Amino acid sequence: MKKASLYYPHILAFLGFILIALLYFSPVLQGKKLYQSDIVQYMGMAKAQTDFKAETGEELYWTDHAFLGMPTYQLGAHYPYNYIKKLDHAIRFLPRPADYLFLYFLSFYVLLITMRIPPLKAFFGALAFGFSTYLIIIFGAGHNAKAHAIAYMPLVVAGVLLVFRKRYVIGALVTTLAVALEIQANHFQMTYYLLFLLAFLGIYYTVKAIRAKTYNHLFLSWGILLGSAIIALGVNATNLLATAEFSTFSIRHKSELTLQPDGATKQTTSAMDYDYITEYSYGIAESLNLIFPRLFGGGMAEDVGIDSPVYQYVINQGASMTEAEKFASNVPLYWGDQPIVEAPAYLGAIVFFLAVFCLFADRRKIKYAFLAGIVLTLLLSWGKNLAGLTTFFIHYIPLYDKFRAVSSIQVIVELCMPILAIMGLQTFFKLEEKEQKKYLLQTSLFFFGMVGLLWLGKDAFSFTSYRDQFYAQTDQGRVFLSVLIKQRQEVYTADLLRSSLFVGLVIGALFLAHKKYVSTIMATVFVGGLMVTDLVLIDKKYVNNDSFVPAYVMEVPFQKIPADEYILQDKTHYRVYNPQGRLQGKTNYFHKSVGGYSAVRPQKADEVFIYQVEPQLNTLIDHINQTAMTLEKSLPVLDMLNVKYLLLQTQDNQDIPLLNASANGPAWFVQSLQMVQSPDEEMKALASLQTKKEAVVNTVKFPELAVKSSFSVDSTATIVLDQYQPNHVQYTTQNNQAGFAVFSEVFYEKGWNAYIDNQLVPHYEVNYLLRGLPIPTGKHRVEFKFEPQVIQTGSRITIASFVLLFLFLGGGLYWNKRKKQKKEAQEW
Repeated sequence: MKKASLYYPHILAFLGFILIALLYFSPVLQGKKLYQSDIVQYMGMAKAQTDFKAETGEELYWTDHAFLGMPTYQLGAHYPYNYIKKLDHAIRFLPRPADYLFLYFLSFYVLLITMRIPPLKAFFGALAFGFSTYLIIIFGAGHNAKAHAIAYMPLVVAGVLLVFRKRYVIGALVTTLAVALEIQANHFQMTYYLLFLLAFLGIYYTVKAIRAKTYNHLFLSWGILLGSAIIALGVNATNLLATAEFSTFSIRHKSELTLQPDGATKQTTSAMDYDYITEYSYGIAESLNLIFPRLFGGGMAEDVGIDSPVYQYVINQGASMTEAEKFASNVPLYWGDQPIVEAPAYLGAIVFFLAVFCLFADRRKIKYAFLAGIVLTLLLSWGKNLAGLTTFFIHYIPLYDKFRAVSSIQVIVELCMPILAIMGLQTFFKLEEKEQKKYLLQTSLFFFGMVGLLWLGKDAFSFTSYRDQFYAQTDQGRVFLSVLIKQRQEVYTADLLRSSLFVGLVIGALFLAHKKYVSTIMATVFVGGLMVTDLVLIDKKYVNNDSFVPAYVMEVPFQKIPADEYILQDKTHYRVYNPQGRLQGKTNYFHKSVGGYSAVRPQKADEVFIYQVEPQLNTLIDHINQTAMTLEKSLPVLDMLNVKYLLLQTQDNQDIPLLNASANGPAWFVQSLQMVQSPDEEMKALASLQTKKEAVVNTVKFPELAVKSSFSVDSTATIVLDQYQPNHVQYTTQNNQAGFAVFSEVFYEKGWNAYIDNQLVPHYEVNYLLRGLPIPTGKHRVEFKFEPQVIQTGSRITIASFVLLFLFLGGGLYWNKRKKQKKEAQEW
């Protein structure tokens, strides 16, 4: 009974996490759903594969509704034997997004308990981590995969700590499952960033073991962690292998092109362009919003209320109170360096204060590993604002150039800072009275010294950003900008006072505990309650009950408009191009689109539009017959992509369909092949290529096609599309002489196979991204089947890894049992 009572605090914490997650996102109890913009776009992209599975029961690994065609590996594809995903679903049993918030809490709680933090302090620490503002606002944006991966980070750290602390069996179990769950969350950028912290922890424990000369323990620990990592990778093999294979096809891989669209030579040698990688870089001073939430304005649509300079300005312009209130609820206060910011990445003034106390007072050396993680990732989050370090990492640290939005690496700061904060809170109550007073005074002087410097240094800031140039163009705009600057200054001052007030209350509570006026439990509850309240008040400004919508809004995010209805009447095979929304998911929801919404979109499909289509859009518009709403003259590149319809946006934001009657269709015979020697030449050739008559081929890549460059095509030569599914296309060809056919489908050799009369034959990349195939004389059945070998290979590895997992864990349990029996025998 006594042993069972030890679990009561953990059970209460578990139930508390469920209750708090549901209360914070209480609209889910009414069946509502959080409106998530990125998820809406994802649903547009994934609609075709969702419908296909509903109709056939078959998992679709290729979609034809996005970017001319692409694998679904990063569109929520389900793989065979993915039991880790089933385990994840079992853990996340609450409605979304309460499930992720619960997972934040639970995972961090386990980490703190692993670090021997008492349950009550661990409970509040878990809440502080989960309510870190950045971790909440990503729900509003729909960054579910990111939240998912962040939620498992503490659990991974917990497993590693257990192993290094000689809890080998439980450590192996936690590490293996945590890493497997982390990987299956499928946000490799977050997982990659976690490796930096794990590296510091590994260095810390390695140095510690070497100094203590416990080499057997060191080698055993690293062996267990290596085994855990291998098994965790293995049970996720299908997704990892498929993603690695697809990455070479996506914009995350270095382009084959060495020239820019204007003909200039590319300067970058990384997978992605430096400016693209560092577009979202934290300003150096802007990082202070981790401690003072709206020091740099907060977000780009702040509610400043009716007692504000902006409200009064609008009233003075003759607006009604209702109009002024509406305007004041959506003010662009943010004046930092990043292009778009919805909210500050606030981790809590109290969390920061306690973390600093830990650094001053805590004698556990592991704090330096967490501090190193904070310092490095904070520096890296500055991106282009600390160009030397960023450039070094892009060029010399493997895989760093595969990820953009470097500001998001601050998630490691948001992971480590609450750890240090709770360590600091624990340490305070363990110190002698004299030391309590000493370190509390030091930390207070440090914090309020920062506040003082920021208060006195207020005039050093301009309170403007590059976005404000818009207002400076007119006299009225300049007047509004002066009001906006005043508003930003007021918010700056108010939030310095706000954070100071919260920290002051904590100092008071800790001082009362120091004087024994309140108990340790009372002080812990008060400090923990303030810490959570501080964060929740900020969180609710950005993600609250108003962010929820009726379920049907998210389940059917797009409605057909007359333009969609008109296009869908055409039952032939074609694609749709929306110039204003090429990189959005709406068009994909109803049509086979040449674009879409994806951070890993196919590179060549993207480049064809950037190099060949978008520079000529104005020319294209000049050839519109506005009466018939048809294109009198198209672009040959659009024709070869089988773009039969364009969706154009009018001045009143209405989409209207435009017919391109000259689209080439699904497939055609060409009269000649134009031979080139490089991807740059191939791209250049597209500018003048007569796509209905000729194709361009890189003979360095496909030397076998250099044998014959001209073909006879008469009026009887035909290619008929007989059967079409996204993963299986069948044609009937008829030609009196051997010919060469171009198929308006994306060339993806790592999965698509070509068959002529049931015989596997090689096919080739032509016109930079399409499929080409030599066709023998006569009538033939031509088929393309998507048969990715990576799925089969990955599935076999996954099964083997699960077997290894059970053997690994079984062996560990047996070893632990034998060790226990040996110990008991020695006691006798």
